[in-house]
Amino acid sequence: MKGEKVDLIVHNAVIFTMNNESSIQEAMAIRNGKIIEVGPERQILNKYRSDETIDAKGKDIYPGFTDAHGHLLLYAQQKLSLDLVDSKSLNEVLVRCEKYKSLKGKDFIVGTGWDQSLWGTNDLPTNAELNKLFPSIPVCLYRIDGHAALVNDCLLKKANITAKSFVDGGELSLDQNGKLTGILIDNAIGLVEASIPKFSDADLSKAIIEIQEELFQYGITGVHEAGIDYRHISLFRNMVKNGYLKLDVYAMLRMSKENLNFAKKYGQFRYKNLSIQSFKVWADGALGSRGAYLKKSYEDAAHSHGLLLTSVKELKDMAQFCIENDYQMNTHGIGDSANALVLEIYKDAFQKKKDHRFRIEHAQVIDPNDFKKFADYSVFPSVQPTHAVSDQRWAINRIGAERIKGAYAYKTLLSQFGMLAIGTDFPIERTNPFLTIHAAVQRRTATDESIEGFYMNEAISLEEVLRGMTIWAAFASFQENKLGSLEKGKDATFVIFERKVQSQVKFQQNYSWMTFIKGLIVYDANEL
Repeated sequence: MKGEKVDLIVHNAVIFTMNNESSIQEAMAIRNGKIIEVGPERQILNKYRSDETIDAKGKDIYPGFTDAHGHLLLYAQQKLSLDLVDSKSLNEVLVRCEKYKSLKGKDFIVGTGWDQSLWGTNDLPTNAELNKLFPSIPVCLYRIDGHAALVNDCLLKKANITAKSFVDGGELSLDQNGKLTGILIDNAIGLVEASIPKFSDADLSKAIIEIQEELFQYGITGVHEAGIDYRHISLFRNMVKNGYLKLDVYAMLRMSKENLNFAKKYGQFRYKNLSIQSFKVWADGALGSRGAYLKKSYEDAAHSHGLLLTSVKELKDMAQFCIENDYQMNTHGIGDSANALVLEIYKDAFQKKKDHRFRIEHAQVIDPNDFKKFADYSVFPSVQPTHAVSDQRWAINRIGAERIKGAYAYKTLLSQFGMLAIGTDFPIERTNPFLTIHAAVQRRTATDESIEGFYMNEAISLEEVLRGMTIWAAFASFQENKLGSLEKGKDATFVIFERKVQSQVKFQQNYSWMTFIKGLIVYDANEL
């Protein structure tokens, strides 16, 4: 039999290689998990032979999507907790808590996902009703973004928290009488977390495997895991070792003494499909809970500029540590003041002729004078377009008509730096990347098709958002030599989509037909 032997030939396809030329090919040959060649149908079929061939039936093939900012662990914890997502009122939250208690028989209630903006109010709730329902069982209910929590008095007492308690970078909400309302914002949440039971590694692993299947069905083959504790390094490593975790995971370490020691001891850590060479640092909080650090006060809270969660000295020290230990620094920046501060700290820390690729995660509200600094200082913007359409209901009320012009400004950021790393920020937003595509291109949700998109001047093209989830995401994690495009020598990690990839509403539920990692099938819709 003529032709060079390979493990797999995929043909009769529309292959979007995402290479520098944006070439579109028809077939590819794969051996030992690597792409041997991509090219025209006849060329590949004449040159190679294989016992296994796949007729793609004219379907679209893309490099496996990478979610450049997701939270596997947070999503796993959410799956193991009371689900409060899409609750329409505080009363519905309370009803769900009661049902959860009666069904599960728990002596501690942890829930996640409430969002007061869905309740027809901008005001954060209080724990008055929660205390009546659960006077003797500790309750902790996290807001959708994880930057605020509603806790009952029982938990406050258990954690020895009083109205006089204080923590840098956090806020304990008080009513007009100086009494705790039960709302803890940002670093204040840490005061109760030591009292909250931890999930076992076995339970977390099971939940992550379930999440992995969900990601595979959307063609997501890699995740930039945005913040893990030291104890979770072994969890991920063991899942990889035992063959349970197949996703390419680029994990960012949280800033802690244990993680700093790990980085100094091991340097850049790689174990099969697990990579650790970056830190996730939080400069500020979130807009939804008014924790984002702003240059001027909030439009709807004149007394507040938000919170700086990490001190200037700590941010500077962290930047220097990362440079000295050849680690990447990825800093959460929402407010214009936080983003301006991080840009300057990065600039002061950078050494000439060194490829740092330090990132700002979210880069959500930017002072117009600071956009050019992303280019001048070579700072990588990492954005999540679904935030723009989720926040449009209330964002202008938070920051006003002028500042909103520099918010969710993906086109401007792209024009400055030349690349965007694009993710979903799941589970704060949904894992579906086609919702991300739609939000980036159309700047509106599926239910808003009759109205104009949210500041359409900041929309990006379909090609640009797809690059943000493939080759640019690979650049953002120093993996462009093996991932992000379908080219000779790179990993055969790709997805064959059921439908043509478009950003129209009817394609928001586009699913993978087949998903491959290093030439092996990890998801096959035909076998469901």
